[in-house]
Amino acid sequence: MEFFVISLLNSLSYGLLLFMLSSGLTLIFSMMGVLNFAHASFYMMGAYLAYTISTLAGYWFAFFIAPLIVGVAGVLVERYGLRAVHKYGHVAELLYTFGLSYLMLEAVQLIWGRSAVTYGIPKSLQGPLLTIYSTSFPKYQAFMMLIAVLTLLALYLVLTRTRIGLIIQAALTHPDMVESLGHDVPRVFMLVFGGGCALAGLAGVIGGNAFVTEPGMAETLGTIIFVVVVVGGMGSLMGALFASLLIGIMQTFAVAIDGSLLDVLALLGVAVGPDAFGRSVLAVSLAEVAPILPYALLVLMLVFRPRGLMGKRAS
Repeated sequence: MEFFVISLLNSLSYGLLLFMLSSGLTLIFSMMGVLNFAHASFYMMGAYLAYTISTLAGYWFAFFIAPLIVGVAGVLVERYGLRAVHKYGHVAELLYTFGLSYLMLEAVQLIWGRSAVTYGIPKSLQGPLLTIYSTSFPKYQAFMMLIAVLTLLALYLVLTRTRIGLIIQAALTHPDMVESLGHDVPRVFMLVFGGGCALAGLAGVIGGNAFVTEPGMAETLGTIIFVVVVVGGMGSLMGALFASLLIGIMQTFAVAIDGSLLDVLALLGVAVGPDAFGRSVLAVSLAEVAPILPYALLVLMLVFRPRGLMGKRAS
């Protein structure tokens, strides 16, 4: 029971971090049709900015300021970059964001170096929050989960209960009508892109010190968030939430169980000799295959349900 509860809490905290990353990408795609390859780079940017600001003014100042800076950077990228290449189609947009991710990586390495930085958890959030049987659950993981849940609630309220949310939803399906009513649709798109980048920056602020802040962090999570968006359903926030939690549970439990088919056969009383055919494959543990489980899920989803868990059928 202890193993199950702790593994479940760990998987939920990891899955909710993935949701924070994928929610911004989902918003951008659903509004603009842009699959932003540089999205994880804004996550990295948020972590590095939080590290620098926290060393100067403390963690809580960095918690609020770093996402705002990332959001402003996203606004500038859309206004002076994406908008210029939009007329050339989606391929040009993909190439632009793909190149931008490399430029941001090089900038990070030039400013902060190629090694990991010591971006630590604030003292007020260090230590255990509670103890389940004999295992402690850290305060900071609970804090990450709280921020992710509040982010989901804020997105829901903004999109469904505010005037700007109604304009955003209308611009998604009827941009010409919204523009004819006097709203600046390109500005709405620009603000949505900046908001999506700010969400990625916030994920970097709370995830950079929980894991590690180093130049490869964008590459580590970059491909997984695209898996989340596709599995959940392109443009579906709730789909992104469910897919994030599912992937978090799959990977966390796979690493925690760390068993193999060879162990299962041994429990069943089936002996496999050291020279038996296929023994090396049977000996591969779940922990070793955990990194590829999201991509296996992606393949299955594309085969059996191409529109994703909560994606809408194309009309």
